[in-house]
Amino acid sequence: MPNESPLRILLVDDEPLARERLRTLLADIAIQLSTEVVGEAANGLEALSFLRENAVDVVLADIRMPGMDGIELAGHLGTFEHPPAVIFTTAYDNYAVQAFDLNALDYLLKPVRTQRLLTALQKARGTTAADPALLAGIGRDVRGGGRTHLACHERGRLLLVPVHEVLYFKADLKYVTARTVEREFLLDEALTHLETEFADRFIRLHRAVLVAKKALAGFEKAAGEDAEAYGWALLRGVSEKLPVSRRLWAAAKAELVT
Repeated sequence: MPNESPLRILLVDDEPLARERLRTLLADIAIQLSTEVVGEAANGLEALSFLRENAVDVVLADIRMPGMDGIELAGHLGTFEHPPAVIFTTAYDNYAVQAFDLNALDYLLKPVRTQRLLTALQKARGTTAADPALLAGIGRDVRGGGRTHLACHERGRLLLVPVHEVLYFKADLKYVTARTVEREFLLDEALTHLETEFADRFIRLHRAVLVAKKALAGFEKAAGEDAEAYGWALLRGVSEKLPVSRRLWAAAKAELVT
């Protein structure tokens, strides 16, 4: 339709020449479909920084990029109230089946062809906003091994918390606290989901606590009849202790010596 506003597009690729080729292809299809490249990014971290301040309709994202790849970027977009549509552009086809299983809008193999790009973007024009829960699942289910960063919304900003810096997760009502050496972050996550996603890095100490295996420094029995814990886990880098339930005491101590 001639009166339709242009599709706002963010190009995400670590190769400048790949982004330039996409710009050329978008210019080639301008008669059939009006688009506007509103920004470029070299990886997922740069893309998220841009998206904090700018609204876009479509993200054209490579998959393999340094810092944060396209799969994890799509997962973080699931935390947005109105996430853009995601179209993967990649030289690798090994993610294709999983991407379509998760209803990614489209999956374009490089070198991207003009007609395929036009078809994908026309699909975006006729599609409602992406399903946030679906996008969040991309990062967990397709990528494997879990995300490298977690999203924290704080005073209107989106903060990214590197998972390798997290000492523990503690559940409290509807939120989960992620603790690093420097500070705490409130996450809109479920402890059970974090336990499943990061099973290789974190273990459960208590119904409300997961701890990073590498953060464990030691254990001590609770003094007297402590109602909160059978014992306490001592951590590297911080002075606080974490409660350990009787049921999980032996398994937690075993992690310290393995």
